[in-house]
Amino acid sequence: MMLARDEYFFLIILFVNLVISVIYLLAGVFFVVPAHALAAREEDEEILYDNRRTYLFRFIVMVLCPVIVPLFFFMGHLCYLILFWKKADLADVIFSKERVKTNLKADEDAERNIIPLEEAILVNEKKDLRMVLMNVMRKDVRNSLASITLALESEDSETSHYAAAVLSDELNKFRICVQKLRRQIREEEFDETECEEMLLDYMDDILKQRIFSDHEQRKFVKIMEETAESLYGKDRLKITLKQYEMVCLRILEMKDFETSGKWCLRMADQYPDELSAYTCKLKYYFASQDREAFFDTLDALRKSDVVIDSETLELIRIFSLRRQ
Repeated sequence: MMLARDEYFFLIILFVNLVISVIYLLAGVFFVVPAHALAAREEDEEILYDNRRTYLFRFIVMVLCPVIVPLFFFMGHLCYLILFWKKADLADVIFSKERVKTNLKADEDAERNIIPLEEAILVNEKKDLRMVLMNVMRKDVRNSLASITLALESEDSETSHYAAAVLSDELNKFRICVQKLRRQIREEEFDETECEEMLLDYMDDILKQRIFSDHEQRKFVKIMEETAESLYGKDRLKITLKQYEMVCLRILEMKDFETSGKWCLRMADQYPDELSAYTCKLKYYFASQDREAFFDTLDALRKSDVVIDSETLELIRIFSLRRQ
């Protein structure tokens, strides 16, 4: 039985659509995905790209909906190439919160009923827990992520959902910002150190809360140490006492005693008369179980002219008694 002209034309369209779909699938699976994965490994960054499963799903949809779906994908990619072919240059764009200062009257009734998030989790009253979590989320949550992490284990599913959403959003912002600043560091001139200084301070705010998994925490601490090393190589005088201390402590938390000891000595060499230089060495020697060096540093601190705070003074008193 002979096929009608329209049926013959329809079969040709289906065949051409199938060929295009197969070419699209093979090109994505065997060329595009491996190329993006290689670029991500070479740049040591997390590059977002479609995986093989995505191309398989698109292939199925293109076969089931011929002509329309392939045209849709083609026009979408064409619009992307035309409108977003060049990355936006935000170097001259400044977002400042200091331009407008709004003074709000204190809500005394709300402040009077506020309890710490940790206590609300322990009490596990759903109403109080949700109210405290909402109050935390309305503020800058970056310094409260460790407390929000505790809410993930709450029996209240809505509270744990809110906490998971906030954590996921903030950690993704952190990862993207770290990638962006590292890219800018590679593009800097040798005498430029602004990005290194910014990255050190930004990373410590998050890493000191220990909210990542051990593997990812170690990865970011390594990035932090590499950033500090880059800054030290360019101009070590620009490393502040606080930055030295944060680098030493974050590395020490990973039990990398060799690297931590290196930064403690650098800190003591650049800031010999500062209390933090002594306390960092004390923490390092205590963690590495170097008893002799620990007590030598303790004696040196006691005999120095460094102003000692009450916490360090109590530390000296306790260990001096134990030594006797």
